[in-house]
Amino acid sequence: MQAPIAEELVTDGSAGNHAVRLVKRPDDAVPAWQAAILGLQHALSMDVYVVPFLIGTALGLTAAQLATLIAAGFLAAGLASLIQSQLCLRMPVMQGPSYVPIGAVIAIASASGGGMTGLGTAFAALIPGAILVALLGWPLRLFHHVIRRLVPPLVGGAIIVVVGITLMPIGIRADVLSGDLATVQGNILLATVSAGLLVATSLIGTALGPRGMALRTGSVLLALLGGSLVAWWMGRLDLSPVAAAPWLQRPHLAMLDFPLRFSGSAVVAMLLVYAVVLAETTGTWLVVSAVTSTRFERRHADRGAFGEGLGCLVSALLGSVPVTGYSANGGVIALTGIASRSVFLAAAVFLMAFGLCGKLAVLIACVPAPVIGGMFGVLCVVILMSGLRILAQAGFDERATMVAGLPVLLGLSATLLPPALLASWPPLARELFGSATAVGAGSAILLNLILPGAKPYRAAPPAVQTEEMLGRDAV
Repeated sequence: MQAPIAEELVTDGSAGNHAVRLVKRPDDAVPAWQAAILGLQHALSMDVYVVPFLIGTALGLTAAQLATLIAAGFLAAGLASLIQSQLCLRMPVMQGPSYVPIGAVIAIASASGGGMTGLGTAFAALIPGAILVALLGWPLRLFHHVIRRLVPPLVGGAIIVVVGITLMPIGIRADVLSGDLATVQGNILLATVSAGLLVATSLIGTALGPRGMALRTGSVLLALLGGSLVAWWMGRLDLSPVAAAPWLQRPHLAMLDFPLRFSGSAVVAMLLVYAVVLAETTGTWLVVSAVTSTRFERRHADRGAFGEGLGCLVSALLGSVPVTGYSANGGVIALTGIASRSVFLAAAVFLMAFGLCGKLAVLIACVPAPVIGGMFGVLCVVILMSGLRILAQAGFDERATMVAGLPVLLGLSATLLPPALLASWPPLARELFGSATAVGAGSAILLNLILPGAKPYRAAPPAVQTEEMLGRDAV
């Protein structure tokens, strides 16, 4: 039997004095029509297409190749959400492409020839790590020990800060400040419009409370639509490929539609990325457990790791990046009061349907890159500030300052490495240091283990209370 996690809970990562009053708990039934409507809302509130879009545009993929990558992201997200919410973790969570591996995937693919050929090496590098993650969850049941040891609140907050800061240059450089149209009247205008719409709709929706729920949860789509309309007005939106795309398309599968090429150095780089992804998704699980007043126990951590490994393996075989829990869906639960897993089953089905609809994938691929780049910059700011809030509550001393601050310096240093210097290094070093996120996150974990001094545990939001909670909960 599951007991309440604590008397003091949080919503969207902010401390609160009362638990969220749920209309439907995770195991409660919901009418099919209501589950469909609420499930569609969860699916639309996820920016599943952003990660494959950024990777594809950075690698210079064609519109058809980009559409394939986006469709794979949707399908992988739906299958992974189904695995976690219904079979393994059995909590109301949604899975989607993680932002963390963006730099590593681009670096590995670029070093392996670029394009879809290079992506084959990146996808192959994801498979051993996915299998290892699944084994840590089951049958070994060691994942909860790993989390307690490697990702205390200080490290969790530092990792999130590093992710937010080191991802900013990717979207800005590749999608806004590149090409002949990187001018104030061109790319910068489109990026500013989409970013401004995202900020405005999100803040207005939040200020309106329950009445602004649709505006807030749909802020990403509204910004995408607004930016695209401006691009159409500027003559930069070409929708002709949509007419030629099929309504239905079969999934692209490894070895059948794209080759897998294994590289030892790429596998090592991705193992470090998986450590960061697991820290990210564990925080999401704990946010959901807090919102739903469900105690997060060791068995949840181990089952979740098994489901995470399976989801990432499926994602790699479909030609997509590792999946992670999306904490924004915990906010939707808090706003609606409905945490029924049947709603999340419907949301997973919608995501899979999006992945099998060729016209939708091509439509998203036609969106000009600056529109996505402006939105991505705002999302990086949100990630950064979330990490800073966690660090503020975890507490600071001289040691904590170094553990949280040096990874930012190292991550930015990796971002600023001259491409010619990076290309002259051995393959393993090139792929490790080619991902600024992996450098910063790995250094945060390592510094916390080796730097001398006391390591006191300080109170932190439930989203990062892994050390305390996993230590005291019953198996």
